[in-house]
Amino acid sequence: MRLSAKTEYAALAAVELARRIDAPAPVRIREICAAQGVPPRFLVHILLQLKAAGIVASIRGAAGGYRLARPADKVTLQDVRDAVEGPADAVAPLSVDMGKKSRTAAVLAAAWEKAAEAEAETLAEITLASIAARCKPTGDSMYYI
Repeated sequence: MRLSAKTEYAALAAVELARRIDAPAPVRIREICAAQGVPPRFLVHILLQLKAAGIVASIRGAAGGYRLARPADKVTLQDVRDAVEGPADAVAPLSVDMGKKSRTAAVLAAAWEKAAEAEAETLAEITLASIAARCKPTGDSMYYI
């Protein structure tokens, strides 16, 4: 599976917001950048796309920042990817065109389609809440002397 840097940064930012869902104040861009190592100049544009998709909400003002616009268990990795990349075509147009000319290409296009559907189903099952829960410290990291 190939992911663009944009999708990866969007997922990191969204998960960071999910991790801070109960924070009393909105999360600032610089906090997300510091926590996840996302370049600030990319994050501004990515958050605007996530906002347009209804995944995040922005709060203006001196105490402003970003929050998730929906509950973390209602936002999936598929939502995040679609917000920044647009809905993915299941099969490349070349495969569809070639499938009209060749039986082998048609069978191959069907295989690509099946793989793309499996990928989309998996991304649709993974929520920001489930990822944020896995990011919490386990408690086994205490060091005793």
